[in-house]
Amino acid sequence: MKASVFVGTSLDGFIARPNGAFDFLPPGGGEPHGYTEFMASVDAVVMGRNTFDTVLAFPQWPYDKPVFVLSTRSLAPTPQGALVERLTGHPTEVVAALDARGIKRIYVDGGVTIQRFLEAGLIQRLIVTRVPVLIGAGIPLFGALSRDVVVTHVATRQYPSGLVQSEYLVNE
Repeated sequence: MKASVFVGTSLDGFIARPNGAFDFLPPGGGEPHGYTEFMASVDAVVMGRNTFDTVLAFPQWPYDKPVFVLSTRSLAPTPQGALVERLTGHPTEVVAALDARGIKRIYVDGGVTIQRFLEAGLIQRLIVTRVPVLIGAGIPLFGALSRDVVVTHVATRQYPSGLVQSEYLVNE
């Protein structure tokens, strides 16, 4: 199974404000910067409960792929046509369950979920797009790790709006 991350952060490394808002990100994602192509390369999305609750508030459901939400609590009703399922367990159990269903490429989203999958050694690719704004406090992309996670730089791209995107392969 290949697990990848595609995420936007403030220049100071936050994926959201302390209250979970990410109003500092460009409206509508900003200029094209590879997200559509990235989504075409994955079979499913795995996200945490907080990210799911945030996405539910969007005016339109943004995914045309199956979405697996990691939560021990039942989920709020989803929009009609959305393919959403709740899963529980350690990231290795989640990956095994999805692999058994024939899912080979997943998009891992949400701060804690990304951190848990990294800690478990399950992320192979990181694409981080930095937005040219400092917000000072918030939910960090990365958290404490029990060991170093060594990555190899693949590419860095810059965009006219000031977005800077770096791609890395995780050396596990």
